[in-house]
Amino acid sequence: MRKSKPKKRILLPDPKYNDVEVTRFVNNMMHDGKKSLAFNIFYKALDIVEQKTKKEGKSPLEVWKKALENITPMVEVKSRRVGGATFQVPQEVRAERKVSISMKNMIHFAEKRAGKTMAEKLAAEIVAAYNEEGGAFKRKEEMHRMADANKAFAHFRF
Repeated sequence: MRKSKPKKRILLPDPKYNDVEVTRFVNNMMHDGKKSLAFNIFYKALDIVEQKTKKEGKSPLEVWKKALENITPMVEVKSRRVGGATFQVPQEVRAERKVSISMKNMIHFAEKRAGKTMAEKLAAEIVAAYNEEGGAFKRKEEMHRMADANKAFAHFRF
């Protein structure tokens, strides 16, 4: 690369929970720069999560963080061409990328879910991920299976 790497932008913590991770999630969820709408959806989803998991005795933010942790992949496969053949080479995921993948997967599978509002869909996906089920959790398991199946090509790592 000719130019230097761009500086990492500093995210401000969200107003309600005072957490930077929440802001990052909302930024991923946001469409057309409508951040306040994205925050409202997220907070409504956490209210619904709180109602659904009352007997757990945990705050909705803790449930959300545990759900993200449950869908965070440890390894992924990357395509690598070696002598005319393309191999799926398993690689460990960088810490920054892990969080990014898990957030994007949660949002993607929440959008695909059946439900009325995005808040309800997101709440359902958070609860599903917390209970180690749902689309985002299946995606993580699938990534791990792919990496396990291709571990014979691990020596092609770059």
